[in-house]
Amino acid sequence: MNTRIAIVGGGPAGLMAAEVLSALPGLAVDLYDAMPSVGRKFLMAGKGGMNITHSEPLPDFVGRYGAGAGQVAPWLAEFSPTAVRDWIHGLGIDTFVGTSGRVFPSGMKAAPLLRAWLHRLRSQGVRFHVRHRWLGWSGEGLRFATPDGEIVVQAAATLLALGGGSWAKLGSDGAWVPVLCDSGIEVAPLKPANCGFDVAWSPFFSERFAGQPVKPVVATCAGQSRQGEFNITATGIEGGLVYALSAPLRDALAHDGHAALMLDLAPGRSVERLAADLARPRGRDTLANHLRRRAGIEGVKAALLRELCPPETLAAPALLAAAIKALPVPVVAARPLDEAISTAGGVRFAALNEALMLRGKPGVFCAGEMVDWEAPTGGYLLTACLASGRVAAAGMLRWLGDSRLR
Repeated sequence: MNTRIAIVGGGPAGLMAAEVLSALPGLAVDLYDAMPSVGRKFLMAGKGGMNITHSEPLPDFVGRYGAGAGQVAPWLAEFSPTAVRDWIHGLGIDTFVGTSGRVFPSGMKAAPLLRAWLHRLRSQGVRFHVRHRWLGWSGEGLRFATPDGEIVVQAAATLLALGGGSWAKLGSDGAWVPVLCDSGIEVAPLKPANCGFDVAWSPFFSERFAGQPVKPVVATCAGQSRQGEFNITATGIEGGLVYALSAPLRDALAHDGHAALMLDLAPGRSVERLAADLARPRGRDTLANHLRRRAGIEGVKAALLRELCPPETLAAPALLAAAIKALPVPVVAARPLDEAISTAGGVRFAALNEALMLRGKPGVFCAGEMVDWEAPTGGYLLTACLASGRVAAAGMLRWLGDSRLR
């Protein structure tokens, strides 16, 4: 008789665990998802170009996980960014490295990759059960709400891969949090990651400059600096550079009640040079023309200076130069959780063993974004989700007494 395994959640972590387990004879793998189809957030993530992983050296890659690097590192030792590329190639899809070092599948789209992946899983016998929303436990069984009413499923081992709390319309709604908390499992509150922030713009600035990119700039928060660009929104700021520093911004807001993104609007120019250039006579030039001619500052950058600096700063070359090199953009709140690209928080590592099994529920494992770690954009989230699925699958086999993946 086959040993039945239940996987709850059809995102990257759940699908990867299903692949590993269904490849072994004697295991029957059932995958359950609340949505009408699996991989919905995976597809959305690849809508503008499927960034699957990153090509940087592994120590640098691991460091991108910040406070969670120590917990994520063992996952990546089992399934590295290089292994991710090899896995994609095994599905018959080529990859290439972009100019930023990010890795993409040929064609840049997620759909062909997901189709090939699901074909492999079905050929290995994985059974998919969609429109099955997990409700918790009934004794030792798993409760699901289905179109035909509630059912209870028995399994020898279970993997929960239910995602975070962003993009609720795609299935990552965080509805599992109270279920686990009610079962005595430690869960850190879900928080937005890779998110935008609100800024108290004046009505004029908001209406005039919403949608405009600010580039190139160097942004700093809590001692972390990145160069790149971001966008002005009607309510604040968003975009790659903001996402890269969203964790320290979010945490500073929570800890101190206030935070600021410090901008260098003129990378490559020293404050001394700027001060000297701006001190040159303006003649009949307006401030806007003077900034453009002497400092290369115009458009939205000049507007930011007017928006955020008092008149006395704009009138003094030395103060203006200092503001150009270190302009604080005060943020007042992170955008709502459902707007975030991903989430932080989730099942605390203290509640899990090294195999990602819940200490309080033997035979139940967790993987993917529902665990308490976070990652920046750039393929880091997806790579670690895939790796955690493999780690959990190996842990499930050990729990079942199967040595095939030891």
